[in-house]
Amino acid sequence: MIKKITSFYTALLAVEVIENPNEIKKKYNRSRWSVFMAATIGYSLFYVCRLSLSVVKKPIVDSGILSDSEIGMIGSALFFAYAIGKLTNGFLADRSNIRRFMSTGLLLTALINLALGFITSFTAFAILWGFSGWFQSMGAAPSVVALSRWFSNKERGTYYGIWSASHGLGKAITFILVAFIVSISGWQWGFWGAGLLGLVGAIIVALFLYDSPESKGLPSIADYKNDHAPISVKGKSVGALQKEVLKNPYIWILALASALMYVSRYGIESWGIYYLEAQKGYTTLEASSIVSVSAISGIVGTIISGIISDKFFNGSRNVPVLIAGILNVTAISLFLFYPDGYPWVDTASMLIFGFAIGILITFLGGLMAVDIASKKASGAALGLIGIASYIGAGIQDTISGFLIGDNHTITNGVDAYDFSTVKIFWLGAAILSLILALLVWNAKAKD
Repeated sequence: MIKKITSFYTALLAVEVIENPNEIKKKYNRSRWSVFMAATIGYSLFYVCRLSLSVVKKPIVDSGILSDSEIGMIGSALFFAYAIGKLTNGFLADRSNIRRFMSTGLLLTALINLALGFITSFTAFAILWGFSGWFQSMGAAPSVVALSRWFSNKERGTYYGIWSASHGLGKAITFILVAFIVSISGWQWGFWGAGLLGLVGAIIVALFLYDSPESKGLPSIADYKNDHAPISVKGKSVGALQKEVLKNPYIWILALASALMYVSRYGIESWGIYYLEAQKGYTTLEASSIVSVSAISGIVGTIISGIISDKFFNGSRNVPVLIAGILNVTAISLFLFYPDGYPWVDTASMLIFGFAIGILITFLGGLMAVDIASKKASGAALGLIGIASYIGAGIQDTISGFLIGDNHTITNGVDAYDFSTVKIFWLGAAILSLILALLVWNAKAKD
C-alpha cells in the first residue's frame, strides 16, 4: 500500500528528448503557459479555502458558538500545521509529481471547508482546521517547484511575481465574493462557498499542471534557455543540496524576517475585518470591502515586483524589499493609529498595505531564498521559509486572540474593546522584519 502511494506521488522519469527544435519550442511554450496558469489559479483557490475563517469570525462570535480566544486558537491550529507541513512538504515537493501532489492538497482542504459549515464544536473545529492547514501546505511548494522546473533564472523573478498575485486574487475572491455570500446567507456559506471553489481548483490543477520538461521529452530549462547560474551544482544529489539550504545563514535570516512579516500580515488579514467591526463600527460587508482593496493592490505589487527587480535591478530583490518594508510599516501605522471615523484613510492604508505585502510575500516569503538555493532544492528553501513564516502566523493568531479577548468587556449588554496592546504587537513585528531584511545583500544564486 505504502509503495503504491509513494509510486503515485513520485516525480515522473525523463523520457527521450524530442529532436525537432521547432517541435521543442512549440511544446515548451504551450506547456509553460499551461503550468503557469494552473499554478496561479490553483494556488489562489488554496487561499480562498485558507481565508474563509477570516470573514466569519465576528458572526461566529456574535452567535455565541465560539469565543475570541477560541477563534484565535483555531486559527493557530491551521498555521502551526501549515508551518510543519510547509517544511516537510517542501522537501517532498522537490522529489514529487507536482500535479498529483498539489491537486490532492487542494481537494482535501476543499472537502474540509465543506464539512466545517456543519460544525459548531470547538474541538472538532480546531481538529479539522488543523488538518486543513496540513493540506494547505501542499500548495505553495509544488507551485514554486513548477516555476523552477519550467522557468529560467533570468525570468523566474517575473513569473514568480505574477504567480504571487494568486495571494491577492485569493484574498479578493474571499473578501468580496465569499463575504457577500456570508452577508446574505450566514456564516456557514463562508466555508461552503470556499469549499466549492476549491473543488474547481483541484480539477484545474489535475488537468493542466505538468510535472517537468524532462518528463515530456523536453530539455531542462537551463539547457533550453542557456541560462545556467554562476555557481554550478552538477554532480550533487538533491539531498546534498537540501542540506546546504539548512546550513545557509542567509536563508535563516530571511526565514526570521519572513516570520515577523507574517505576524504583521496575518494580524491585519486575519483580524483586520474583526478590528474594523469592533473598533470602528463597520458592518461585516463594509469591513470586508475595506480590507478587500488590499487584495487588489496586492496583485499589482506582486506582479510588478518581479518585473522591476529583473529589469531594473539585475535580479536583485534588496531595494524593492526595503521600499516595501517602509510602506508596510507606514500602512499599518495609519490603519491602527489614525483616529476613527475616516473611511478613506482606512481604505488608503489598506491599498498601501496590500501593495507592500504583495512585494514582501514575493521576495521575503520565498523568492529571495529560492534565488540563493539550487533549483533542485527550491522546495526545501521555500519549506524552511514557510515553516518559519507560519510559526510566526500561528503564534500571532494565538497571542492576538488572547490580547483581544482579555481586553473585551461587556457592560449592560454592550461590547467594548481595547486594541492598544495588540496594535503594538502587529506594528512592532513589521518594524523588526524590515530591520532583518536589510542584513541580506550579498548572497549568490546557484543552478
